[in-house]
Amino acid sequence: MDKPVVSKIYKSRVLILILLDILAVQLSSFLALYIRYDFKLIDIDTKFLYSIRHYAALNTAVVIVVFFFFRLYSSIWKFASVDEMINIIFSCAICFLLEIIEMIFTNYKVPRSHPFMFAIILLAMIISIRFGYRFLRAVKQNSLFDKKGMSTMIVGGGQAAAMLIKEIKTSEYAKYNVKCIIDDDVKKHGKYVLGIKVVGDRSTILENVQKYAIEKIIVAIPTAENKVIRDILDICKKTDCKLQRIPGIYQLVNGSVSVNDIRNVEIEDLLGREQIKVDLDSIMDYVSDKTVLVTGGGGSIGSELCRQIAMHKPKRLIVLDIYENNAYDIEQELREKFKDLDLVVLIGSVRNTHRMNEIFKCYSPDIVYHAAAHKHVPLMENSPNEAIKNNVFGTYKTAMAAAEFGVKKFVLISTDKAVNPTNIMGASKRICEMIIQMFNHQYKDTDFVAVRFGNVLGSNGSVIPLFKKQIKAGGPVTVTDPEIIRYFMTIPEAVSLVLQAGAYAKGGEIFVLDMGEPVKILDLARNLIRLSGYTEDEIPIEFTGLRPGEKLYEELLMGEEGLKQTDNKLIYIGRPIEFDEEEFKGNLKELKKMCEQDDVDIRSYVSRIVTTYQYNKKV
Repeated sequence: MDKPVVSKIYKSRVLILILLDILAVQLSSFLALYIRYDFKLIDIDTKFLYSIRHYAALNTAVVIVVFFFFRLYSSIWKFASVDEMINIIFSCAICFLLEIIEMIFTNYKVPRSHPFMFAIILLAMIISIRFGYRFLRAVKQNSLFDKKGMSTMIVGGGQAAAMLIKEIKTSEYAKYNVKCIIDDDVKKHGKYVLGIKVVGDRSTILENVQKYAIEKIIVAIPTAENKVIRDILDICKKTDCKLQRIPGIYQLVNGSVSVNDIRNVEIEDLLGREQIKVDLDSIMDYVSDKTVLVTGGGGSIGSELCRQIAMHKPKRLIVLDIYENNAYDIEQELREKFKDLDLVVLIGSVRNTHRMNEIFKCYSPDIVYHAAAHKHVPLMENSPNEAIKNNVFGTYKTAMAAAEFGVKKFVLISTDKAVNPTNIMGASKRICEMIIQMFNHQYKDTDFVAVRFGNVLGSNGSVIPLFKKQIKAGGPVTVTDPEIIRYFMTIPEAVSLVLQAGAYAKGGEIFVLDMGEPVKILDLARNLIRLSGYTEDEIPIEFTGLRPGEKLYEELLMGEEGLKQTDNKLIYIGRPIEFDEEEFKGNLKELKKMCEQDDVDIRSYVSRIVTTYQYNKKV
C-alpha cells in the first residue's frame, strides 16, 4: 500500500478516536451528575447543569491534551496490553486532579463527588473504546470464535508460547487455530494460557493429536537443551503433523517471539548428539593480525571458514576460488558484515603454478586453509584424472608455494573418505595427506597439517539438499542402500573445529574430528519426509544401489594410525603412517604424466601409491 494512502487511513482513525473521546468526555461529565442525583434528571440543580455546559469546551480540551501526552492516539490498539491500560489509568487520574484544580480556581460549580465520578466513568468509557476496537477486530479476524485455520498444538506452556499465542490471535496473516498446549510441568495441567488449555505432558502428544485433529505442532521451548527437543520431536514424528519450532533463546531475550520466528524443524534438530560448541575466542589469537588465505573460499566449507576468520580480526583475508559466482557471493556478504575487514577476493586455479606463486609472492599469507578440491564421489569416478589434477597436484602446488614463501601454518581440509578409500576422490585426498606429511618433513619453517572429518550437513552436493529437492518435486526420495551409514556434522561445527585444530598444529598431524555416532541415510530420508509434513505413502523411498566407488560406511582412522586426544575432547590426532618419501616423489612424477595424458589406467597406478585403495577394475 502506498505511504500517502496509509498516512490518510491513520489520520482518519485518529480523528475518529478523538471524536469518540470528545463524546465520552461529555457523557462522563453528565453521567457523573445523573448518578449523583440517583438517576433523576428533574432533581439535578440547574446551576450544575449550566456549569458543566459552560465549561464543556475547556474540560474537553484539557482531557484531549492529557490523552495526547499519554500517547493514547499513537498506540497500535490491536496490540494493546498492560502498558496501554496503565497509560489510560494515569491519564484519567490526571483529569481527576485537573478538575479539582478547576473547581478551586474558577467558577466551576459541581458537586464535590463530580471529579471522582467523572474520572471513573471516563476511565470505563476510554477502556471500552480502545479495547472494544480490539475486541471487534478480533471478531472480524475470526481469531477468537472462528475455527478456520490449521489446527495447531503448541508444545511448551511458557513465555515463548504465550507471546506466540498472543501474536497468532492478533495477526491478520497467522492462519493457525491453536487447540491445545503440551507442557511437562504438572502444575500447569488443566490451566489456560491466553484461553488455550494445557492438556498434558509430552506422553499425551499422540492422544491429543487425535483428540483435537491436530495438523501442525509448534515446539515453543527456545530455552530447552537439544536432547529435550530431540525427544519431543521423536514423539511428534510418529504423527502425520507438520512440525515447526521456535529456534532459540534469543527471542525471549529480545521479547520478540513472533509467527515469523517459527521455522520448519530441520534435520540438524534430530542429530544423535548435542551441537558442538567451540570457544573460538580463547584460541583464535593465532589468526588475529595475520594474513590468511582460504583456497576454495567460495565453497560450503571455505565460505564458512572466511566468515569465522573474519570475526577474529585478521590483518588481511584473501579468498581464492575458481568459480566467480561463489567468490562474488562471499565477497558481498563479508563486505556487508565486516566493514573494516581488509578483504581480497581472487579468481584463480590451484592447478596453475604461476598463478599460485604470484599470489603468495604478492600477499605473503601467514596461514593457509586449503579447501579447494573436487569432492563429488560419483562425478570423480567418471573423471578420475581431473580428481588427481585438482586435488593432488592442486594441493602439491599450493603447499609448495606456501613452503617457498614462508607461510607459518598450512591446513589441508581432508575427508573420512581418505581412509581405506573405495573411490578416486578418497584416494586422491589420501595422497594429499601424504603430500602434507612429506612437506612437513622437508620444510621446517611451515607447519603442514590435515584435518579429516565426515559429511557436512547442507554443504553443496550433500544428501540433505538432494532429499529436500526430491521431496519438493513429489518424490521419490532416492537412497542407495538401506544399510548405508555416514558421520554427519553441521558446517559451522566442522569449520570451528578446523580452526581450533589449526591452533593446535605443530606440524605433521592428521587431526580427526569426533563426528558422534554415525547415522543411517535411510533414517535421515524418513525423518526429512516426516518433517516436511508427508508420509512415506505420499513421498516413497526408492533404493537405487551403491554408486561406483561408494561404500556402506566411512572410517575416520586407518588401522595403523594411533589416536591421541587434544585439549578439546572432540579433536584427536592420528599418528602419521610412515612411507618412503623418495619413492613417493617418483610416484608423483609418474602420476602427473598419467593424469595429464588422461590415462585410463590411472586408478591402477593410484592403488600402488595408496595401498589401501580398493576399486572396481571394471569402472
